[in-house]
Amino acid sequence: MDNSSKAAIFDLDGTLLDSMGVWDQVDIDFLGRRGIEVPADYMIKVASMQFRQIAEYTIARFGLPDTPEQLMDEWDDMARVAYSTVVEAKPHAVEYLTWLRESGAKLAVATSLPPTLREPAMKHVGIFDFFDVTVSVDDAGDVGKGSPDVYLLAASRLGVEPADCTVFEDLLIGIRSAKSAGMKVWAMHDDSSDADWPAICDAADGVLFDFADAPRVL
Repeated sequence: MDNSSKAAIFDLDGTLLDSMGVWDQVDIDFLGRRGIEVPADYMIKVASMQFRQIAEYTIARFGLPDTPEQLMDEWDDMARVAYSTVVEAKPHAVEYLTWLRESGAKLAVATSLPPTLREPAMKHVGIFDFFDVTVSVDDAGDVGKGSPDVYLLAASRLGVEPADCTVFEDLLIGIRSAKSAGMKVWAMHDDSSDADWPAICDAADGVLFDFADAPRVL
């Protein structure tokens, strides 16, 4: 199959990487060090916050003496270990990326993860060398995935028109943004997005639980 004029743009967390449990464990271990059990509503409360907001909220909620910078540094250190040792690839992700490369498609990563987390994780699961381009939301002006900027930046750096791009993403907000840019979008199921799954199914061009079922024509 010749995909030489096409591009595939992949999210990492929850799409190529089965990594969402990492942050749950960081929360458990971090609060556990301080003799605090994770409250039932904590992870839900912080899920949509930016990193610094989470630090400020955590300090205020639990009356911690730390500064936001100290919390973020500690979380970064804990996450870096987990991303380089514990994270796994989603089922058949490596095989699908291998096939895409052989089909001639250009490949990019569009992620919210900073280099300190994404590079160890990609190397750990064996996908680091597959990609022509890696961009983060920071590279696109830190507007997050509520805007299509990060996907458009990936397409631009690949030299491919948005209409010739297929995005693989697990977050509803990202799926809608990529669609708004005129890209095709396949949604990868992740437990973290269960609440949005009906809306994800409506918004995406197709849905996946396993990359063995991913499209062979982009």
